[in-house]
Amino acid sequence: MESVRNENIVEQGQELATFAGGCFWCMVSPFEEMPGIIRVVSGYTGGHKENPTYEEVCSETTGHYEAVQITYNPDVFPYDKLLELYWQQIDPTDPGGQFHDRGQSYQTVIFYHNEEQKQKAEASKKSLEESGRFSQPIVTKILPASPFYPAEEYHQAYHRKNPLHYRMYRKGSGREAFIEENWGQKRNKELLKKKLTPMQYEVTQNNGTEPPFRNEYWDNKREGIYVDIVSGEPLFSSRDKFDSGCGWPSFTRPLHDERIEEKQDYSHFMVRTEVRSKGSDSHLGHVFDDGPAPAGLRYCINSAALRFIPKEDMEKEGYGRYLAMFEKNE
Repeated sequence: MESVRNENIVEQGQELATFAGGCFWCMVSPFEEMPGIIRVVSGYTGGHKENPTYEEVCSETTGHYEAVQITYNPDVFPYDKLLELYWQQIDPTDPGGQFHDRGQSYQTVIFYHNEEQKQKAEASKKSLEESGRFSQPIVTKILPASPFYPAEEYHQAYHRKNPLHYRMYRKGSGREAFIEENWGQKRNKELLKKKLTPMQYEVTQNNGTEPPFRNEYWDNKREGIYVDIVSGEPLFSSRDKFDSGCGWPSFTRPLHDERIEEKQDYSHFMVRTEVRSKGSDSHLGHVFDDGPAPAGLRYCINSAALRFIPKEDMEKEGYGRYLAMFEKNE
């Protein structure tokens, strides 16, 4: 086995992410199925012995953790989304291992490959701590990436090579039950009710509509971006906002087409096109074909589904990459 190093594996436009989350068998498929993921390798990292074996790592004499190293396209699946998905696979409050697997080699760690990943990992951990999702402290470590050694071939893509045993192990270890209890729909709804105002919850979760002309952003003229109130994903820009006279924020287009989902809506005896956020599956509003040229579209969006980030706050809020669009015409 040879260590996988950044300069040997990453091609132009790709990046590495490395996560320890207990048994690496269970940490491959959740990431592998996502768009923009090039490959996921099971292996060992964080220790002092070169080319360790599985038995050596399990004996805890090497200092290594079982981990997965992900090669991904950040333009398709950004690091923030990888972090979000990572937290949903583990028990971040367990200092002694993960589920039925005990010991240092099964502890949870985010290994960062650069300063940006470190900052995002720390911000993500802080956000989870403040969310109220867990009553116990978040103990997952954040450490600099070190040489990564691929595990033996029979460990790679174990969920495909031994699907029956994999499913039995995943369920028997307690991982599946933990994920459902802490990240399932029921738990998410409970947390959203605490996080959102009644109007925000009604709009995003129950497909509600706020009153026209009596909502936060219908006449907002400040420069900045509008993000998903639930997930924080950037959805719209003030550069595409216009006064349609309808009483709700109106935009000619979304920031990213791939973050918006459109569905036919037959409610209230009408035929309309609903707009939802793909990231959070929140109801946003509707899109109509009576907008200005050239596209002729009007994305009529509820203020309650959005949070506005002023241009001057975008950098500190983590949206600095969008500042360039405001500098082009200045």
